[in-house]
Amino acid sequence: MRIKKIPPIIIALRPNQWVKNFILFAAIIFNGKLFNPRFFTLSIYGFIIFCAISSASYLFNDIIDLKQDRLHAEKKNRPLAAGLIDINSAMELAFFLAFFGLIAAILISPMFFITAAAFTALHLLYSTVLKKHAVMDVLGIAFSFILRAYAGEALTNYHLPFWLFLTILFVALFVASTKRHAELLFKGATTRPTLFQYREHLLDFYTSMFGSAAILAYALFTFLEEPPQFNAPFRTFLTSFIPQALDRKWMIITIPFVIYGLMRFAQLAYESTEGERPEKIITTDIPLIVSIILWGVAVILMLYIL
Repeated sequence: MRIKKIPPIIIALRPNQWVKNFILFAAIIFNGKLFNPRFFTLSIYGFIIFCAISSASYLFNDIIDLKQDRLHAEKKNRPLAAGLIDINSAMELAFFLAFFGLIAAILISPMFFITAAAFTALHLLYSTVLKKHAVMDVLGIAFSFILRAYAGEALTNYHLPFWLFLTILFVALFVASTKRHAELLFKGATTRPTLFQYREHLLDFYTSMFGSAAILAYALFTFLEEPPQFNAPFRTFLTSFIPQALDRKWMIITIPFVIYGLMRFAQLAYESTEGERPEKIITTDIPLIVSIILWGVAVILMLYIL
């Protein structure tokens, strides 16, 4: 049986990047509402909307970067750079996806619409201005993750713990720094002018600083934050045998998964060219995927069962 090739327009939407939008679920996961049908459905709607807006921004970014992408060893194969998609068609699709996303967002709630609009504006600003300036480009990438997390709050009116919010921020800064390091080390500054403003040892410092800050923030989250208060049938059954498991300090058990995940990501980003595409590392490296799954299972166990 012959497998059909993926249409260029689907590739241009970068569905592999949609994994970033799962951050919207953090609000319900860490507030004990993951299995609440209403909040889970709202988070699904928010995820779809942010996927549409994200794809619109990727199309717009590819249009802006068309000349640079054609000089890049790998990006020249992107549908727009390779001439597989007409620029006008890509612009029309980007406008449609952004329009659909924002209209759908305003139908959910005003605050979610404001967050989605801010997310759209940030991506447009990043593509036209921020990515041309060192430091601001890394901050722009990081704050797009923060807006995703806040969108989950706006959807459900459940807030993320402060230390977990900081963890998301520092992990995003860590990933953005390793991405720039890989681009500078393996591709040079010819295809991204901003890289002329960086030095390798500076990006090493950023990576070390943000990685350490992420681990510290997550450790403080596991130790200081109180567990969410909600009724769970499994928890009620198990606590008659192990009531001490209700103590949030059991979440400390998940810290090694976070440490390993960051170390593994840094190893792959520094030793190969894949650091340019962090989403590929996260979705293809088996040891990293296993560590993420084990962390997720451990968190669910600690919050919803033990």
